[in-house]
Amino acid sequence: MRVLELFSGLGGWRCALGDRGQVAAAYDVSEAANATYALNHGQEPRARELATLPLQELAEHGADAWLLSPPCQPFCRMGNHQGLADPRSRAFRHVMNLFQQAPPDHLVLENVVGFLGSDAHALLSERIRDQGMHQLDLQTCPSRFGLPNQRPRVYIVASRKPLKALPPPDLQPPPLAGFLDAVEDEGLYLQGEAHTRHYQGLDLVAAGDRRSACFIGGYGRRFVGSGSFLKTTRGVRRFSPAEVARLLGLPEGFRFPEHLPLEARYRLLGNGLSIPVAAWVLSHLPSR
Repeated sequence: MRVLELFSGLGGWRCALGDRGQVAAAYDVSEAANATYALNHGQEPRARELATLPLQELAEHGADAWLLSPPCQPFCRMGNHQGLADPRSRAFRHVMNLFQQAPPDHLVLENVVGFLGSDAHALLSERIRDQGMHQLDLQTCPSRFGLPNQRPRVYIVASRKPLKALPPPDLQPPPLAGFLDAVEDEGLYLQGEAHTRHYQGLDLVAAGDRRSACFIGGYGRRFVGSGSFLKTTRGVRRFSPAEVARLLGLPEGFRFPEHLPLEARYRLLGNGLSIPVAAWVLSHLPSR
């Protein structure tokens, strides 16, 4: 397959794609995301606002499949629930117009659980039906894939060929200890007022636990509801970006540009994919 990776972020779909195909082009407006993508994948995404992408440019790539993770804020539990009316859905609405004019053979979309039943989900399903394509709506969590992380997501799979839902694995996650850095970053420990004020509301886990809460993009700024915090004999600390990356299933060699601030790293990871889950979703696509 020749693939377009839209809203490409860290390149999670590319990691999950493996030898199923190659990325013809990636698109994202985030400078931090594009620098991280280029560093890890050796290909510079196009820094273009998808809401203004011309049909001709899209068609020139000759892609068989579109893989996309549009902004989840209009549909997430702590969002404003404005769906397509949210300005952050503008790019998705334009992509749906492009899909109507020049649909690929396959499309796979990832988003939060709130996407199901939304007006955006209805629009996507309508476009898929209009093209006479088959559709699967999948919902699962990486905790079933042997990762001690709770990150429930929905995946919409569309194809010109018939689709069959595959049963997800049901693997027991190992302890968090195997995902932790060999040397702790002492700067991640909560100190003073931050510890006193937020401690009671934190999702606390220990190295021996087999779960962690979903890490969101605001993990570097927020405390309650942003992800788990690790309790050790020394105190309570945030998980490091490298530890969150492991819990997402990103390859061990994954790295960030050295100049990228800590909060920016958390923000990119919070918008990222669970790689083993995404790979399972892509396995639903028919081979040639």
